[in-house]
This record gives sequence, structure tokens and C-alpha cells, in this order.
Amino acid sequence: MERSLHNQAVIVGIGQTEFTKNSGRSELALAAECVKNAIDDAGLSPADIDGMSAFTLDNTDEIELARTLGIPQLTFWGRIPYGGGAAVGIVHQAAMAVATGAAKYVVGYRALNGRSGQRYSMGVSGDIVTSDLVHWGYYMPSGLLTPASWVAMFTQRYLYETGCTSEDLGRVAVATRKHAVNNPNAFYHGRELTLEDHQSSRMIADPLRLYDCCQETDGGCAFVVTTPERARDMQQPGAVIRGIAQGSTDDQEQMTSFYRDRIATLPEMDLVAKQVYAMSGLGPEDVEAAVIYDAFTSIVLFQLEAFGFCKPGEAKDFIKDGALEVGGRLPSNTHGGQLSEAYIHGINGVNEGVRLVRGTSVNQPEKNDCVLVTAGVGVPTSAMILGKLD
Repeated sequence: MERSLHNQAVIVGIGQTEFTKNSGRSELALAAECVKNAIDDAGLSPADIDGMSAFTLDNTDEIELARTLGIPQLTFWGRIPYGGGAAVGIVHQAAMAVATGAAKYVVGYRALNGRSGQRYSMGVSGDIVTSDLVHWGYYMPSGLLTPASWVAMFTQRYLYETGCTSEDLGRVAVATRKHAVNNPNAFYHGRELTLEDHQSSRMIADPLRLYDCCQETDGGCAFVVTTPERARDMQQPGAVIRGIAQGSTDDQEQMTSFYRDRIATLPEMDLVAKQVYAMSGLGPEDVEAAVIYDAFTSIVLFQLEAFGFCKPGEAKDFIKDGALEVGGRLPSNTHGGQLSEAYIHGINGVNEGVRLVRGTSVNQPEKNDCVLVTAGVGVPTSAMILGKLD
């Protein structure tokens, strides 16, 4: 019999810390705060938690976090690699754990001092000892050392093939900032951005300008997952996982898959989209809002095409009339995204997806029963569709 995670797991609690540029705190302290807030939001106690899911990049060990919070025992833990590609991947792990009975309540978390500590904008270096250093070594002599430089390569080709312009990228940044302006938790709360501001900002890695790039942030976010049966008796309305998937495809590297026949598409995201739609029984026409991983503006356009909201090369046209804003065809990144709220490796996006389903986003669209949440681009990745629990 074919088995599926469709409607088998529910996100019942979310939590976060303050988002800053200098937390002055350890990453363990940040993790403990956001996890405790998620547990409280779900109406649970630390003693109820018996599973954990996290990034391989997270510096906080599960057992240290358990000791800090008073979680007595764990029957499940798991970690997902590939940076932002794990943003929904750790939800996937949690969903599998509760659906199979490996754990009853699983907390997923990401906590980092991404500004005051190790900054990803500083590029690859000797402190990274994975096999990725081998292929990154091919590009270092050409100055390709940072995520911005890698994504700029793909973006330059995408612009060439589609006729997309820097102004089109700017429209993504402006739409996202409009949402952050209303969000008290966002770094850019109350600070508007115009297309002229975007176009006059400094070049980071041609064609990516300053406001095409996400922030670097200190902070943490967490969520709690359980079964639908338990979720119906919980403190908060649950966001049921209608479809969820991970994917990696041919000739995949970590953000530098430059040797594929084409580099202006996202085959791994195409695979994830196909799986998510098949599992949920839904299609792009059913999706009412989205949280689209936005480490860079251009990758939002890539994903709009991968998930079928428009044809290849037509994302620039899709977004022109406010499609990504509240009231548009696909309200997206209503929290301000990683561009304008904070960079918590996509887990703040997972939490915003839950808020959208609950109806509690600070930029709440009218329709909210089918919300897409995506993860990092250029790496093995993941995505899910959330909906209201019946």
C-alpha cells in the first residue's frame, strides 16, 4: 500500500527570539529561548517534548538544549545538511517522526549569531572541512567565494535568457519591504524602500545590489510538530502539513551547480514542487499565499516558475502589478522575508507560514487555507504546503 505524509502531521507551536545584529548572547541561549517560546505557544511543557530536529550547521547540541530546558528524554533526533535547503527539511524530519510514532512532540529549531558571530558573507574558508571544499576550490581563483557571488552567476544567466532586469529584481525587494514596514519584529520595521533606493544601492556581485541580498541576523526560531489527533486538543489552531518533500537532482553541488546543461533553472526545486503537489492533491492555482525563500531577490523569481505560478521566463511579468503584495495574486513573504525581517535560515519563514494559516500575520491576506513554504535555493532543498486542520 502506498503511504504518504499527507495530513499526518501538524505544526502546533511557534516561537522566536528578538532579531538583532548583536545579541550579546550564546547561540545556546538563543535556541533555548525560541524553543521554550514554541513549547509555551503550543500549551505544552518541556517534559512533553521527546524529539528534536535541526540543521547540521546549528551549533547547539540537542542534549545541551534538553538539559537547559529540562526536557527529560528524547526518543528521536535528526539533522539536515545543506544550509537553507534544510528549512523545510527539518519540518519533514519532524513530520516523519510523529507520523511513524518515533516521537509524540518534536521541536525543530535554528539559532545563530549570524551577524555578530560567523557571517556567511565572509565566504568559504578553512573552517569548513566538508567535501564541498573540493568543488569550491575550482571557483576560488575566479573570486567566487561567497553565496552572493555564486547566486550572481545563475542570476546573470537568468537575466540574459529571460530579459529580466535589475529593476525587476528591485520589485521583489520593494514588495517584501512593504510587508516588513508593518512588522514590529522586522529589522526594517517602519523603513520604506523605493525602486529608486534599490537601483541606487551599491553593487555587491553584479547583477546583485545591496537590497537584492538578505540580511545577516542574530536570533532563533522554533516550531513544534505533532499528530492531527493530538493537535485537535491543543492551545493554538494547527497548521496541517498537506504536502512536504525534499529533493536533489543530477550534477548537484552546494550552491555552485555550474556544470549543468542549463543554470537558469532549478531542477531540484522542480522535483520538490512535483512531489508537494502530488502529495497534497493541489496545484499552483490552489495556493493562496506563500513564503518563498528569499536569500536573494532573483531566487524568488526562479521559484515562482518552478512551482508553476507562471511559465519559465515570465516571473518578471507575474510580479509587475503587485502580485506578491497583500491583495495580489500570491501574497508572499508577508513577514518581510529574509530580505527585510531577519535571516534565520528560513525558519522564520516556516513560522510565518503557520501564522498565515492561523490568520495572525501582521499582513494577513483574506485567503489562507493553502500556504506554500519553500527552502533554500542552489542546494538540495525542500518545501511544503500548509492548511487549516479540519
